[in-house]
Amino acid sequence: MAPRKTLNAKNLEALGAQRLAELLMEISTGSAASKRRLRLELAGSQGSKEVASVVRKRLVSIARARTFINWRKVKALKKDLETQRATILDTLAPEDPSEAFELIWQFLALGDPIFARSDDGSGALLDSFRDACSDAGVIAELAGVKSDALAAKVFAALQNNDYGQYDGLIAAMVPALGKDGLDRLKALFVQWSMEPQETPAPQDREVIGWSAKGPMYKDEIDGNFRDLTVRIALQEIADALGDVDAYIDQQPEDSLKAPRIAAEIANRLLAAGRADEALSVLDEADAPGSLEDPFAWQLARAEALEALERPEEAQAFRWTCFEQSLNDEHLRAFLRRLPDFDDMEAEERACSYALAFPDVHQALDFLLRWPALEKAAQLVINRQAELDGNRYEAMTPAAGILQEKYPLAATIVLRSMIDFTLGQARSSRYRHAARHFAECQALAPRIGDFGDAKSHDVYAAGLKSDHGRKQGFWRFLD
Repeated sequence: MAPRKTLNAKNLEALGAQRLAELLMEISTGSAASKRRLRLELAGSQGSKEVASVVRKRLVSIARARTFINWRKVKALKKDLETQRATILDTLAPEDPSEAFELIWQFLALGDPIFARSDDGSGALLDSFRDACSDAGVIAELAGVKSDALAAKVFAALQNNDYGQYDGLIAAMVPALGKDGLDRLKALFVQWSMEPQETPAPQDREVIGWSAKGPMYKDEIDGNFRDLTVRIALQEIADALGDVDAYIDQQPEDSLKAPRIAAEIANRLLAAGRADEALSVLDEADAPGSLEDPFAWQLARAEALEALERPEEAQAFRWTCFEQSLNDEHLRAFLRRLPDFDDMEAEERACSYALAFPDVHQALDFLLRWPALEKAAQLVINRQAELDGNRYEAMTPAAGILQEKYPLAATIVLRSMIDFTLGQARSSRYRHAARHFAECQALAPRIGDFGDAKSHDVYAAGLKSDHGRKQGFWRFLD
């Protein structure tokens, strides 16, 4: 049984209504957020109309505010927005969905004035508006908003999506729009795309920035924004309608050979049962470049081969992709399709292949993630001269994973970071290097045979001899 002093609902209830009311008034003094929450609770006791009135007044107040919202104020505003959003969705929507729909739309309209006066580097405020888009879809369906009117609202919102606050709105509205609403929305975007873009006289053109090519004019930026908005909207509508050809039609001609775009198209063709076309799209794409992750393209091609009942080719392709990248997802897909016991032999072959892979760090990452820790330790010991201690973001967790069962391998990884830090005189990392040295010292008694590596005492003496003057490092060990 919890002590009576424990802060919980049951113990507070024992204080009685009057004392709790006095405490709430005391606690809310000087806290605008607390007072707003209490007003909402009081309004809730009088019915949904009172709650709607309180929320509406708060949304108007936020819209009228002009104070700049720096990063210190973002958290408070985020909490305020979330309170209003939750009230609309959880309290009002079940009682009066029509009123809730009007209020959630009023909430979404706050985006422009808020982002125009805020510093939201974390994206916290943007998340609230994108969540509100999802809420709007739920509420619109509850309210039974007519599809034509809803399409018009969605269209108007996306025309002014300057901060990306309406991203995801179409997907959220699909159930409420239905086919008729989606068709209407599509017609609105097509019509907008055909409207001529007004070009001001040369002397009236507004310069809003500069690039390597010269001035950037507002009318050009607006035109590009419109084209991009239309294209993305029509792609999303095509997906909602299951119209693969319409989706493909919205892809710029010069992007069709991009591996990522080809994979996106192929996946839609596969879902539509058009595997021949999917494979053709993939094979006509450019080879993935060194700066582009080829996994999506490779995965789609393997799936296309499977759909065409060419499993041997699909398996050969997966293994080739694994050999090129050591991507464990390719290996897992390969092993899943093997008969029992054959998968164990193939897994051993894959791990042995990784041991000789040219990039030791890529190999280590694969063996740790698989996981094949014994092989990872073997890799570290056999190829310790190739380890790059500058890759501390990978080396630190690697040492942590290995140290329980493979202390020698963990020590070698830790030493690679120490040697790089001291060898390059990276004074900002001396504290970390000292911590790594202490970890090596703790691991040393567990290592029965250092093999080709130096014992801890010999290694420590070498550090003192080579880097004895780097007092910034040694003082962290004192």
